[in-house]
Amino acid sequence: MTERILHHFPLDPASRQVRLALGEKRLAFTEQTVRYWEQPDAFLDLNPSGVTPVMVEDGLVLCESRTILDHLEETCPEPPLLGRSAEERAEARRLVLWFDRKFDLEVAGFLLHEKMEKRLLGLGAPDLAALRQGRESLRHHMAYLEALLAARDWLAGRRMSLADFAAAAYLSVIDYLGDVPWDGYPAAKTWYMRLKSRPAFRPLLADRWPGLAPAAHYDDLDF
Repeated sequence: MTERILHHFPLDPASRQVRLALGEKRLAFTEQTVRYWEQPDAFLDLNPSGVTPVMVEDGLVLCESRTILDHLEETCPEPPLLGRSAEERAEARRLVLWFDRKFDLEVAGFLLHEKMEKRLLGLGAPDLAALRQGRESLRHHMAYLEALLAARDWLAGRRMSLADFAAAAYLSVIDYLGDVPWDGYPAAKTWYMRLKSRPAFRPLLADRWPGLAPAAHYDDLDF
């Protein structure tokens, strides 16, 4: 039996993408929570960059989300999480990069840094101008998701894919902090409710971190 240990931080979007993929593929794994900001030596020995997640599978060390997700698709291809057609796979990859680069820079880089990372690092109160910028960018991204979901069943096409997991991983952490304006985006809200109802998503809804209480609706499936 394959032994997998996932070293992760519960409120890290990259870690959440991997947890969702493992859950959807029904692959057993053991969780090891990492306080990555403290740069523990044991974790740096696994990944010198100090970035979560890291998965150790039967001694093979896989660093960071893209490496882990590619490995899972190669070694455990069912169910496929990049789509079955070339078109859907290309679109899924495009949207994963959209979230890991553009959304992370324009939204998460402001909201998660100001409301979560500053608290973890003891860097003081959030900067209100940065929060406003992050929330304004979030509305632009939500409008883009709304447009995609008005024409598609899932973000990349007819089937759920890693694109949905990338989007949900980021939005779920921002939703934990209470900053997603769901009521203005009904198609996106319905899509997110569908994802929240999947068994793979349940562990994320149970996540809690001391000093960072979730929004009241965070684990409500019918919010």
